[in-house]
This record gives sequence, C-alpha cells and structure tokens, in this order.
Amino acid sequence: MSKSEDLSRLYFQMFNEIGIISQLSSNRLERVLPEGMSIAQFSLLNHLVRLGGSWAPSRLARAFQVTKGAMTNTLQRLEAQGLVCITTDPDDARGKLVEITDAGRRMRERCVRATGEVMDDIVKLVPAEDVRAALPFLENLRETLDANR
Repeated sequence: MSKSEDLSRLYFQMFNEIGIISQLSSNRLERVLPEGMSIAQFSLLNHLVRLGGSWAPSRLARAFQVTKGAMTNTLQRLEAQGLVCITTDPDDARGKLVEITDAGRRMRERCVRATGEVMDDIVKLVPAEDVRAALPFLENLRETLDANR
C-alpha cells in the first residue's frame, strides 16, 4: 500500500469516527431535549444565541449545510412556537431575516440544562485531559473545513 493510500485510509477513519460520534451524541441528546424539540431546532437556537444578530434563512442554510427547504421547515416550526421571529429584510423587501426571541433564548437554556445528565455521564466516561487535548485539533479541523467549503 502506498503512502497516499495509507493517508487516505487514515483520514477516512478519522471522518468515519467523527460521523459515528455525531450520530451517537445526537441520538443521546435528542432523547433528553424538551418535548417537540429536535436536534436541528436546538442547534439553530444555539447558533443564534452564540453568534447573535439577524440571519437570512439562506445564510443559515449554508451555515448548517442543509437545503433552503429544510431550513425553512425548521424555521417555521420554531416561529410557530414563538422561539424565533422572521421579518422582512429592510434592505431587500424580497428577503427575510431571522432573530431569536426571548422565549427562544429561554428554550435554548432549558435545552442546555436538559443535556446536563448526558454531559455528567460523559464526564464520568471520558477524562477531561483527553477532551482538552482533542479540542485544539477539532477546532482547527472545523475551521479548516469551514474555510474550504
């Protein structure tokens, strides 16, 4: 096997592990979220709290790497619950802007608290020093992939 094939297998294994971790963690987290709250909805609320401001639905779809239709569906569900506000873009009457509401911020905090039990379990299973050692690599990988999409 060539060095190139070895590297391809190495990187495939890395992304395979990340994918499996994503599936397992999403499933585990979704089970503890408040009734009717999906991982997609929680992730969107978390994004809006973390980065603030107003977001065009198309920009959110790109940020989450989903179709505009999928983002529209998620936004409609959140808006129906009063968790986001969708308004007309004052700079482009054809466009829309999304902002999180106070109720959305409270729901995000409720979700974060609900995940506490899962996090407590993980803290017992995965040493903090391993997490601290992995974070710089994971942050760099995310930033690299985001910058090169």
